[in-house]
Amino acid sequence: MLATLTAAVFVVLWSTGFVVARAITPYADPNLFLLARFGGTALLFTLAALLARTAWPTGRNLGRHLVAGALLQGVYLGAGYWAVAQGLSAGVMALLGALQPLATAAVAAPLFGERLSRRGWTGMALGLAGVALVLEPKLAAVTPPTPAPHGNAPPWLVVLVSILAVGAITAGTLFQKTSLAKADIRTASAVQNLGAALVAAIFALALGEHRWIASPTLWISLAWGIVMLSGISVTLLVWMVRRGDAARATALVFLAPPLAALEGYLGFGETLLPVQIAGFAVALVGVLLARS
Repeated sequence: MLATLTAAVFVVLWSTGFVVARAITPYADPNLFLLARFGGTALLFTLAALLARTAWPTGRNLGRHLVAGALLQGVYLGAGYWAVAQGLSAGVMALLGALQPLATAAVAAPLFGERLSRRGWTGMALGLAGVALVLEPKLAAVTPPTPAPHGNAPPWLVVLVSILAVGAITAGTLFQKTSLAKADIRTASAVQNLGAALVAAIFALALGEHRWIASPTLWISLAWGIVMLSGISVTLLVWMVRRGDAARATALVFLAPPLAALEGYLGFGETLLPVQIAGFAVALVGVLLARS
């Protein structure tokens, strides 16, 4: 029951990241927002760790936690946002992001001896197919890349960076299965969010981001990002990966785009077509198979 509840809370919160990214677009540059989000979450977990008087990572483990956080959130989101800003379709980026569970399953097998059954791999394939169906209307509407608002990078570089973003979150997830799992999750989250904040700061400086238009929507989105996304959602992912198979935990990511489509329909009046509803059903069946 606890595992089911944890999985449900994680996937619902994780899916809202797409909604937050859209909500803050008129008010803040993405990496500047991510810097505030990661920094706020790092501060939140630092206070929790100090109150609990838990031990902090030191030496090499401190550096490993910084790297893990940088990969899991900083590089993945920063590189993904950059690729979209360069003209890559958000739908294509979301579809590439859905490759993470497959990549995690493939890498976890030789590293940690995790083995997915034939049913598990079938579930993974169905999950990816479901995501593709949900995103199909957006993918079908893709036009030649529009002029990039933050530069004019060559297409091959944009594609490479987007693939590296998926590789980064996969590596950051698998890091949680190493000796880092011995650390208290509060201190680990504080240090890892600091690592993500450092990456966001580098991206913001490199891209010259400075736009921050204070508004209730921006502050609410920031609070949600600090507490619910980087605070609870990512921590639940780390907790699930620590306690079980990385592949089965990350299979839940397949449900994020379908839920985001539903949230976009309810919150922004976006269309929700029959093919997307069918994709949601296919993805759900895939996740159930992959986690069985």
